[in-house]
Amino acid sequence: MDELTISVTIADRPYRLTIKRSEEETIRKAANEINKKIKYYSENYAYNDRQDLLAMVTLEKTTDALTVETSFSRSDREIESKLIEIENLLTDGLNKRIP
Repeated sequence: MDELTISVTIADRPYRLTIKRSEEETIRKAANEINKKIKYYSENYAYNDRQDLLAMVTLEKTTDALTVETSFSRSDREIESKLIEIENLLTDGLNKRIP
């Protein structure tokens, strides 16, 4: 297996991870994004400790992910409906051509 051990820092804490080599860039970008959001929340909102900041970042990112998931699900249903329409039109067209 093509695995790699890396270290990323989130909220000033290092985390050692064993990941697939192909995931490295995504994981580093994710850690960077989390740290940016933590900084944003720490500069703009009152908080008691880092746990509050991590909770807010987690809530924001999970909400974003669920919104995208819902959007994709809706799009999938719309595409499926259109494909069924096309299939019915093709079937009707073929049935009319066959004596």
